[in-house]
Amino acid sequence: MRGQDQPPAVPGDASRLRIAIIVARFNAFVTDRLRDGAVTALREAGAAESAIQIFSVPGAFEIPQAARAAAETGRFDAVVCLGCLIRGETPHFDYIASAAAHGITAAAGETGVPMAFGVLTANTTEQAVARAGEGADNKGREAAAAAIEMATLYRTLAASESRPSGFRV
Repeated sequence: MRGQDQPPAVPGDASRLRIAIIVARFNAFVTDRLRDGAVTALREAGAAESAIQIFSVPGAFEIPQAARAAAETGRFDAVVCLGCLIRGETPHFDYIASAAAHGITAAAGETGVPMAFGVLTANTTEQAVARAGEGADNKGREAAAAAIEMATLYRTLAASESRPSGFRV
């Protein structure tokens, strides 16, 4: 449930933004719903159909690679990264979750393109499905909202003429 101090589900205006969505096929019964939530949020914020491009990758491990490649094209204002990891009996979950998180963070920092983290890390299938449901609590929707907000912030910072000493964009 969304708290009162959290931002609205879809802040800002996406009508002038170009957004890439990178979505893992692994656990597609969840990631398809995350993708749909993200697309819905972007459309509600005014993004044109042609401004949203969806790229599919095998799993969460491949998300950072594709996100970096999309960002490096210069065609996108933000990248939404969507995947789903469900804990199993081995440490594989931990390695992939860490690699995805660190890889997306590194790709965003190195390319200068904001990347929203919508990779679920759930202990059970039920938890994953609950986070990919209809409505405002869909984590794909939340990731799209974060992408809109960050892309807008980056544009504002780039357009700012008066910058404090030592401030870099």
